[in-house]
Amino acid sequence: MIFTETKLKGAYIIDVKRIEDERGFFGRSFCQKEFEEFGLTNDIRQANVSYNKKKGTLRGMHMQLAPNEETKLVRCTRGAIYDVIIDMRPDSETYKQWIGVELTADNYRMLFVPEGFAHGFITLEDNTDVTYNVTEFYTPGAERGIRWNDPAFNIEWPIEPVVISEKDQAHPDFEEVTKETEGKLLV
Repeated sequence: MIFTETKLKGAYIIDVKRIEDERGFFGRSFCQKEFEEFGLTNDIRQANVSYNKKKGTLRGMHMQLAPNEETKLVRCTRGAIYDVIIDMRPDSETYKQWIGVELTADNYRMLFVPEGFAHGFITLEDNTDVTYNVTEFYTPGAERGIRWNDPAFNIEWPIEPVVISEKDQAHPDFEEVTKETEGKLLV
C-alpha cells in the first residue's frame, strides 16, 4: 500500500500498490503491519456500508466525542464520492482545517480518518456505495454533527447537494471550545 499523509496530521490517503498482469491486478487494501509502521490505529470494531441512490447526496459532517471517538478507513466501492474531513482537535496545528479527496470505485483509493475529525461526503454519481471500518461502536449520546455549509469551515463542495437528511441540515453553527464549556467540543 502507498500511504500519503495529508496536510492534516494523522490523516492519510491510502492507495493500493498494484501488481498487474494480463488478468488485471492484485494489491492489499489492508495490512496490519503496514498500518502499524505509520502508527495508525487499526482495531476495527464495526464495518459500515452506505448506499446512496442519487448523485448529490450529502452525508455529514459526523463525529463522536471522547471516550467514544472513532478512527475510520473509508473507501468507495461503487460510484464516486468527494470525501471531506475537518480537524476538530483543539490542540492541533490544523484545527478547523479541512481537506477533500475524490474516492471512486475505479481508483481504489481510501482515506484514513483519525480520532477527533468530523467526516462527511457527497456522491458524484447515482447508485454509490461507501464502506468504512471504524474503531469504535456507534454511541448515539456521543454523536455530534457539523452543518455541511457552516461558514466557520467554508468547505468547497464540488457540486451542490440535492439530498440531505433533516438531521444533517439542522446541525447548529459551530461554537469554539472555551473554559466555560469545560473543554467539551460543542458542535
